[in-house]
Amino acid sequence: MNPQKDFVGYEYQEITAPAGQVSFYLDCYENFGWQMDGNVPVFSGKRHATLRMKRDRKLIHKMELTRLQRHFEACAKEIEVLEKSKTSVASAWALVVGILGTAFMAGATFAVTHEPPMILLCIILAIPGFIGWALPYFLHRHIAAKRAKKIQPMIEAKQDEIYQICEKGHALLSVSYTHLRAHETGRNLVCRLLLEKKNKKKQIR
Repeated sequence: MNPQKDFVGYEYQEITAPAGQVSFYLDCYENFGWQMDGNVPVFSGKRHATLRMKRDRKLIHKMELTRLQRHFEACAKEIEVLEKSKTSVASAWALVVGILGTAFMAGATFAVTHEPPMILLCIILAIPGFIGWALPYFLHRHIAAKRAKKIQPMIEAKQDEIYQICEKGHALLSVSYTHLRAHETGRNLVCRLLLEKKNKKKQIR
């Protein structure tokens, strides 16, 4: 007969993490007492994954661990926003230039189809039009690289902050649940010992 496991009351939480950072999130949440709930599969989409987590309701320093967890979540959200901003500004500029190029090309088309055709005006409008169509790709790469260089130190600073938060959580978790027995009252201690004795008798049978 398999030995009976001690009862553990869990609390549960669903966590949404970027698809490419699932391991990072799991490692961080472990420092706040959370672990994967093996009874529920991980739902993974193209951009985000949903994780079902659980932790012991009787964790020591649970309030402080929850506070550190909220701090971690705020930092992780800031990093996600900063990562998106690397390309969002570049995409906006590339879109504006592309629209302007299209407007010039529309003017060039109107000039060449006019009766009589205005060839000179068509050439004048077509040149910036072609530039407006070709430039966005290179403009996007340039702005994105420049933006990434500016934002990367900010992301690294937030990551260092997260590591410090996780380190504090890990230190709090070092106080094991078994240490609760040091604070048991006499009545609770007797009840626990009697229950353990009863379980041992059942196992022998």
